[in-house]
Amino acid sequence: MNSIKVNPKYNSKTNSRIGLIALSTDFIIEKDFKKIFKNREIDLFVNRIRSFYPLTNENLIKMSESVTEVSKDILPNEKLDCVVYGCTSGTIASGYDSIKNKINLAKPEAKVITPSSAAINALKNLNISKLSIFTPYSKKLNTDVVEYFKSQKFEVTSNSYFDILNDNDIAKIDPDYLFDVIAKMELGGAEAVFLSCTNLPALNIIDRLEKKLNKIVLSSNQVLIWDTLKSLGKTEKVKGFGKLFLKN
Repeated sequence: MNSIKVNPKYNSKTNSRIGLIALSTDFIIEKDFKKIFKNREIDLFVNRIRSFYPLTNENLIKMSESVTEVSKDILPNEKLDCVVYGCTSGTIASGYDSIKNKINLAKPEAKVITPSSAAINALKNLNISKLSIFTPYSKKLNTDVVEYFKSQKFEVTSNSYFDILNDNDIAKIDPDYLFDVIAKMELGGAEAVFLSCTNLPALNIIDRLEKKLNKIVLSSNQVLIWDTLKSLGKTEKVKGFGKLFLKN
């Protein structure tokens, strides 16, 4: 038998490459990204970062110490168009600049998207100045989220929270129950509602909530995905996941 060498032919075109840093305990974020990235010329590469309990600012900052190493292990020695840090409270605790700098040490060419920065971009894009905030966090982390939005010059008209200390439990929230909780919130004149946390199963109820409340509804994963697509220049409308995706 003769072995015959055949010359390979390589693709000249590559899809956009997104690196996603997901918490080790996040059951939701990957599924949400895949729902909207489906059938698009985007490749999603995920790495997990170790999270610590309970959910406190100290533990969120401790988690961020691994960001550079985790980023480096997403397609090592390959360039990424964008790296997404999948933790809302963690970005607020550490600060956007800290997370960005840690990621860019490993992937200097990559744009950096975080839930908190994406939320601000989405609110500004929609001309929202008054919002109601819901979080699943402890009272302390919940307060920190509220204060963050206030520091960004938004008026927080109302706020509710679950007081959950374990990230694993957040993913177990019944989406229909979450819908009922948000639908009954006193919004206090808010123009929009923001549902914080990438592990909260909120994406699939946004359309229903907007119809029920007659308000814009945003979630951490929704704004993350929207801002990621926008950073890639992919601004086509996406139906089924809220008014944010219907506005160019």
